[in-house]
Amino acid sequence: MKGTFRSLNSFNYRVWAGGAIVSNIGTWMQRTAQDWLVLTQLTHHNATAVGVVMALQFGPHLLLLPFTGFAADHLDRRKLLIGTQAALGTLALGLGILTVAGWVQLWHVYAFAFLLGSVSAFDAPARQTFVADLVGETDLSNAVALNSTSFNAARMIGPAIAGVLIASVGTGWVFLINSASFVAVLCSLGFLRVGEFHPSKRAVRARGSLAEGFRYVWKRPDLKAVLLMLFLIGTFGLNFPIFISTMSVTVFHAGASQYGLLTSIMAIGTIAGALLAARRAKPRIGVLFASTAVFGGGCALAAIAPSYGFFGLALVVIGVSAQTITTTTNSTMQLSTEPAMRGRVMAIFLAIALGGTPLGAPVVGWVADTFGPRWALGVAAAAGFAAAIVGIRYLAKYRQLRVFIDAGRVRFSIDEGDAVV
Repeated sequence: MKGTFRSLNSFNYRVWAGGAIVSNIGTWMQRTAQDWLVLTQLTHHNATAVGVVMALQFGPHLLLLPFTGFAADHLDRRKLLIGTQAALGTLALGLGILTVAGWVQLWHVYAFAFLLGSVSAFDAPARQTFVADLVGETDLSNAVALNSTSFNAARMIGPAIAGVLIASVGTGWVFLINSASFVAVLCSLGFLRVGEFHPSKRAVRARGSLAEGFRYVWKRPDLKAVLLMLFLIGTFGLNFPIFISTMSVTVFHAGASQYGLLTSIMAIGTIAGALLAARRAKPRIGVLFASTAVFGGGCALAAIAPSYGFFGLALVVIGVSAQTITTTTNSTMQLSTEPAMRGRVMAIFLAIALGGTPLGAPVVGWVADTFGPRWALGVAAAAGFAAAIVGIRYLAKYRQLRVFIDAGRVRFSIDEGDAVV
């Protein structure tokens, strides 16, 4: 794994990563508790309600898209992050107090989900592009992958802790603990050595600059193909709270601890996918396209899983492929985009990755309620295979895709010399 953790040689990145892992664990604890609260306490196993919460939480990424990218490109990212992280912690505190006091209602969760989404819409592009300020262009791809490793290590730890806490002290205390976790990331932002930042070229305020990001992407066939694939996967495939909660409760009749364990099991795959991405010197577009087909296959296996254990194994496959898709897309778009445009392009990336959920989550939730959670996973499988078709079309048209047999194995090559096995 030589060079896998090279970004940690930077003091600023080490400090930032230390605060982020604590906050990420708290965030995953809250996500798990929030879904469980809606599914089992505020409704009677209503997957549509979980889908509505997801739509409200991720919808602002689409609604506020022009302004969030503009803020990431024009404002001081460190100061912007201090403000957004403090606001997220305050919102978690408010929801925790309502829940512990026994006052929480479904509309409260809807309102807090929308507010959290609105703040996160400004936080996410700034956080993604802030990595370049910490490590520079040379180690950017590695730092993005390590960020994903941290996020998914938290995905493995957080839900398991949340499951135990929900069963022992209740969901409200999970929200309160998440609120306290934001102190770690705020401290890390305060301890950074600003003089050691790697400043990049900043955007110049000009009329029409809000729309410039869309024009920039529209002229790039590679970015359009990547974003279309991400839209399909993000809208109909990355609805894991619905898939895992409904399969856990209605198919396998599991409790809170087992539900949290399933989310943690999937995180094993996502961590593996992030570490594999960190090993690569640069993102490979062929790997991105192949991983969409693997994602579709993993969701198909999960849909027909005959047991809790088999379902958990399928989630590992889904986790590896989903993480490969999101991490490689993130790195590809950052490294192939001009620094002055990076914030706006990443805002588009995040709006599609997260903002597609408001469109897909209610649909997937309705499918789970009407036809069963296995059919909802079938929708995700179809999205993965459709994204793979988009990738094949792009490679054939622009990268001279070639299929051949080597030593009895089917291999694929593209004009840059990349090979996807």
